[in-house]
Amino acid sequence: MGISTLDINNRSRIQWACRRGMRELDIAILPFFEYEYDGLNDTDKQLFARLLTCDDPDLFNWLMNYGEPKDLELQRMVTLIQTRNKARGPVAM
Repeated sequence: MGISTLDINNRSRIQWACRRGMRELDIAILPFFEYEYDGLNDTDKQLFARLLTCDDPDLFNWLMNYGEPKDLELQRMVTLIQTRNKARGPVAM
């Protein structure tokens, strides 16, 4: 996907990388991007971009609590996504 080399301020490229094609992932990742990304600091934006380079099966397992990343920073981002999405509630897509 090449997102690790993207400018974290290039919203359209980051948004494109958020589209996974798996409904469960889209429901978790796209609303987080739309509602939370701009408020993240640059370190967390880079971490979010790095998370997007992970394989869909891993992302699915992590975001649905069927496992967790071994990388503690990625785990922190997964937890942040889950927490913010839960606090915001369901979003129509």
